[in-house]
Amino acid sequence: MIWIIFIGFALLSWIVSSVLRAKFKKYSKIPLDNGMSGKEIVERMLLYNGITDVKVGSVKGQLTDHYNPVTKTINLSPEVYNGRNVAAAAVAAHECGHAVQHADSYAWLGLRSKLVPVVTFASRWMTWVILGGILLINVFPSLLLIGIGLYALTTLFSFVTLPVEINASKRALAWLSASGITSYQNHDKAENALKWAAYTYVVAALGSLATLVYYIMIFMGARD
Repeated sequence: MIWIIFIGFALLSWIVSSVLRAKFKKYSKIPLDNGMSGKEIVERMLLYNGITDVKVGSVKGQLTDHYNPVTKTINLSPEVYNGRNVAAAAVAAHECGHAVQHADSYAWLGLRSKLVPVVTFASRWMTWVILGGILLINVFPSLLLIGIGLYALTTLFSFVTLPVEINASKRALAWLSASGITSYQNHDKAENALKWAAYTYVVAALGSLATLVYYIMIFMGARD
């Protein structure tokens, strides 16, 4: 039964990612009325929010866009950085939404940032610890429990990420509409693109939770 769940989540993750890429490709063909690029949209949104210490740059890859709160940089993929379409506008404004969160001391973003070093450590060791714990379950069951604790941290991080991403999208969509970057003719396209982007985080969080429960079941079963 558990393998059916894992396969189901893997398939769901693939479907959501495929739909997201298809949406991005489709909405990339819808030009903005004002012809602004993703870079220009970010700069205007930063200026609107009175943020002057965040830089905008380009990073290689597709859908690799992200905001780095440590360096205070908004990194946009080439398609978004140079794009002058609805998809680029949505993604650019979303990433800028994270910068606005940072400036506003948004609690969930602060919590996620604090978890990053802990989760980085946990991610580095949890696979080996869990594997060793399963192999030595009858000799050293505490090792698996340690692995479960490490994995639980990554699961917590996945769920903390959800409100951060959803809130960034809400900020982005509100600003895109209020500033006139998007219009009544294409705003729903930007909203749809960000909705599917959010689904990827939801699936990842639920998949992580399912895996965590599976490891807990192994540990509890060994104790019976």
